[in-house]
Amino acid sequence: MSTSATEVRFDDDTMWLSLEDGRTLGVPLAWFPRLLNATPAEREAVTLSPFGLHWEALDEDLSVEALLAGERPDTRAA
Repeated sequence: MSTSATEVRFDDDTMWLSLEDGRTLGVPLAWFPRLLNATPAEREAVTLSPFGLHWEALDEDLSVEALLAGERPDTRAA
């Protein structure tokens, strides 16, 4: 069973996902150098899909399923 993100928001240190099943997931921005170093406007330019999150300008794609499993993505150069 999988669930999709319905909203993404950020604070200084964390990306917060609201999920369609009512859960909220917080993930450290330090896991995602591109998002950590992005401007607030770049972070907000996210596309939500049933498969995950996509930031075109940042070349960043995240799977909600992987985040829920606690999988830390491979670190790529920012």
